[in-house]
Amino acid sequence: MTTAAEKRHLSRVVELGCALCRHMGYENTSAETHHPRTGVGAGRKAPHSDAIPLCPYHHRLGDLSIHAMGRKAWERFHLVTELELLAQTRALLGDK
Repeated sequence: MTTAAEKRHLSRVVELGCALCRHMGYENTSAETHHPRTGVGAGRKAPHSDAIPLCPYHHRLGDLSIHAMGRKAWERFHLVTELELLAQTRALLGDK
């Protein structure tokens, strides 16, 4: 179950817009939450505190989405890792 604090955090994450679009120089794109799988056990999801914002295309809908390509291919293709996008997201939120 998601707590009220987690819901507030996820709302703040989504309000940032897509982390990958921003990384590529595009601003103000829509976003939904993506929970990175890096460092998380098989079949497990990262905590909400580790969520990054991705637009539907980069998250799950497009041919270049992380769910279509898989994390490693996605990171190689886009030249950025989930963890780098998480660090950028945390910095924008003022989180450590």
